[in-house]
Amino acid sequence: MAQKLTRAFYQKDVVEQIAIELLGKTLVTQIDGEICAGKITETEAYNGRIDKACHAFQKRTKRTEIMYGPGGFSYVYLIYGIHKLFNIVTNYSGFADAVLIRAVEPLFGEEVMLKRRNLKVVDEKLTSGPGNMAKAMGITNVHNGLDLLGETIWIEQAFPVEERFIVKTTRIGVQYAGEDAQLPWRFYDSRSKFVSNRLQ
Repeated sequence: MAQKLTRAFYQKDVVEQIAIELLGKTLVTQIDGEICAGKITETEAYNGRIDKACHAFQKRTKRTEIMYGPGGFSYVYLIYGIHKLFNIVTNYSGFADAVLIRAVEPLFGEEVMLKRRNLKVVDEKLTSGPGNMAKAMGITNVHNGLDLLGETIWIEQAFPVEERFIVKTTRIGVQYAGEDAQLPWRFYDSRSKFVSNRLQ
């Protein structure tokens, strides 16, 4: 097993940089006795202080309380009443930054992922898009607030994605954020087919 990311990795103060550095790292889950792993291929950054697209922007609620804690914990929320989205809290306590994991490329446990998604073939549909990714990896609301240095969900060191392969573009589904919707805070590995939405 590769080395887990440390607390210090998550507690850097530039959330966009963490979102970039997470590309290529390995997301691992050990849920219901099943281990699954995938290479992170797509992320989005959210800044709790200046970003209108961030759930925690100018409001601290029961839902967003975990975002105000220290980096290295999970923030999982429900969207459209169906999909659970997996985010990683970053920075120090009080800043409310987070990175949404939008897609991974399966590395281990594909049969388990297929069963969870009720699919037959391993292709980009399996783990592309944050709702699909979380379901395939077994992540649900019960994992909200989980320490990512533990034994249920964690991220391992891996070779970084070279800058020349990283696409930087606007985030998806944040039109309500006005001018902040135009921030180029979505990042993906151009070489992978496991990406939810490519820059046209």
